[in-house]
Amino acid sequence: MKLWTLVTLCTVSLLVLSGCGVKPTPKKEALIDDTLPIVNLTKNGTIVDINAIALEWEPIEDPRVNGIYIYKINLNEVKDNKNKNDYYDTVENRFSTHYLDANVKANSKYGYYFKTYSDKAESRKSDVVTMMSLPPMESVTWIHSIESMPRSAKIIWRPHTNEKVKAYIIQRKTLEEDSWKEIATINGRLNAEFIDKDLKDNFTYKYRIRALTFDNLLSNPSQEVKVVTKKLPNEITKIDASKDLPKRIEISWQKSEIDDFLVYRVYRSSNINGTYKMVIDTKNNSYVDLIEEDAKEYFYRVSVFDKDKLESVHSNYTAFGKTLIKPTTPSMVEAKLIGGKIVLSWSNSDVRVNSYNVQKRYKKNMLESSIEDFENIKNFQFIDSEIEAGKTYYYRVFSVDANGIKSEPSIEIEFKIKEEAIDNSLKSQEKIPEPKNYERVSEPKEDVIIPVQDFN
Repeated sequence: MKLWTLVTLCTVSLLVLSGCGVKPTPKKEALIDDTLPIVNLTKNGTIVDINAIALEWEPIEDPRVNGIYIYKINLNEVKDNKNKNDYYDTVENRFSTHYLDANVKANSKYGYYFKTYSDKAESRKSDVVTMMSLPPMESVTWIHSIESMPRSAKIIWRPHTNEKVKAYIIQRKTLEEDSWKEIATINGRLNAEFIDKDLKDNFTYKYRIRALTFDNLLSNPSQEVKVVTKKLPNEITKIDASKDLPKRIEISWQKSEIDDFLVYRVYRSSNINGTYKMVIDTKNNSYVDLIEEDAKEYFYRVSVFDKDKLESVHSNYTAFGKTLIKPTTPSMVEAKLIGGKIVLSWSNSDVRVNSYNVQKRYKKNMLESSIEDFENIKNFQFIDSEIEAGKTYYYRVFSVDANGIKSEPSIEIEFKIKEEAIDNSLKSQEKIPEPKNYERVSEPKEDVIIPVQDFN
């Protein structure tokens, strides 16, 4: 204890005394004076630490002595020190009896010897004293990792018993890396936890800890621990989408088998390689996408979320869906004026067609037009008796299926009614042909699946 107190005082005095001027150094061809005193270390004249070595020698009484030259040999690096100038430092006061070397590596061997010097000469060198610095401090004795956390890892340890410890240096590396990286400093000896965030999914990391003391001594690394982060839920590999349902597309997919399942997320895009936007989150493994357009095409992808909000990959499997196309447009066959009536006839072979609509358009006067729709016609003929001479009428026919989906309109028929044309048709013996019947197509039975509420 006395030695350490003296070392501290000596260090302060050295700083004060050596604050100005240039330190004396040994001369290349110095005069050796055998009468000058030789430095002798005291009985307990060396104290070693991890990063420092303290030296203490007997007092120098000879007034001719101005100071002491200190020589240092790094025995870890130099094997043959003969004929080598190992000058290291100068103590410029003969009353000083202590020296502290803070430029020391842990667990390393060093040798020291000394010379006193006067104005004109140097003493013979002292005996070489060798010593070994202390090995680095050991790290924490127990460390443990928590695995399968979502994109994170947790490290816990037992606090270090050395009260000089002020912090812990957390180091990490992956299996692909060769060197350790310092990723965090945890202040406080009694702190014993670290959570690493923003990690890769289903990825392996290694961790270790080094303790740091108040005097900046760094311990050896602790035992290594391994962490594997939680993997993403398995992706959905089977998705089906309907292509023949009116005003909707029904999507279904395989059920997820993960234990901590939370929800499915449905995505939709107009292009298979386009941008997919979220449609809905649902707990069912099916969804009905209601769409107002006929023959509308979409591409669908489905992902799985677990309770940690980890989302599965959803870019590898895509389903193509399409709403029911419009019925076939009727083909106009004939348009005649018979018996003062306009008779339209058409044909259509689409078995989906359940009825026909006829749209009639004409001008009521110079400023006003009129459009009339005649619906639910069950055959291939339309007879219009509400006509007037001198007017022009326009007709279009639509096919309508059992779902109420209308086809594109047929070509538009234009009729200009002249007075003599009506008279001629009334005098004519031509009869209106019997209309052809159309057999109704039965409606398919459909189940509508209602999605669950959105989750956020």
